Amino acid sequence: MANSSIGMGEQDSAEREKFENELKAILQASERDGILMRVIGSLAFQMHCPQYGYLQAALGRAYTDIDFAAYKRQNKQISELMTKMGYVENREVFIATEGDRAIFDKPGTGLHVDIFYEKLDFCHTIFWKDRLEVDSPTIPLMELLLEKMQIVQINEKDIIDTIMLLLEHPLGDTDRETINIQLAAQLCANDWGLWRTATMNLDKVKQLAQHYEQLTPEQKSKVSSQVDGILARLNSEPKPLAWKIRDRVGDRVKWYKDVDEV
Repeated sequence: MANSSIGMGEQDSAEREKFENELKAILQASERDGILMRVIGSLAFQMHCPQYGYLQAALGRAYTDIDFAAYKRQNKQISELMTKMGYVENREVFIATEGDRAIFDKPGTGLHVDIFYEKLDFCHTIFWKDRLEVDSPTIPLMELLLEKMQIVQINEKDIIDTIMLLLEHPLGDTDRETINIQLAAQLCANDWGLWRTATMNLDKVKQLAQHYEQLTPEQKSKVSSQVDGILARLNSEPKPLAWKIRDRVGDRVKWYKDVDEV
């Protein structure tokens, strides 16, 4: 089952607006300075799901930080930008991750910014290469889906964000306001571990969505239909021999990385 505590809790409109307004300010400043930063995490789902974004507050999904994807070649510009905006960087994180991640805090505000350079590297790795230019102001919808589905110990907040995404957007083979399932299927066909975790979590999304009283029967049915569509596409994608050999081993051998919290 999903961990139900992380990122969950009551959050009034003023607190939510604080995060939303700060995000807009950072995006405006980055665009002005020619820096490519794309939103990930809870606020990305909020921005890309205008019809169903209300479900976050309705289901108790709280904002805890502001997350971005970016390219490593702009890390110095980003550090300078965040400093100008009153943030203090935790350089130990940047050094420990060999420049793959940066964390900034704004003293006295409770605002925390997390930036992932080139990739999201937790239980599995989701690369940004040539993908941050595809959508704006968030990462593409396919990456938003995999951002959540690659988490082995998935949390309730991740389930809620995924439900919103599946209600809001159709499945397809493009990125234009569409969840690019063709690309997701290709990635999973090249990585048995990613396929295993993603399909496991999609089943959880389908099951847990049925227990939310805030969702209508029609919404629950749509989530189930969307999940079935994704699973069918992931499973039907032709798999190489290496994938099939790994599949025979199955869960007897660990297929994911443990996530160490920073």
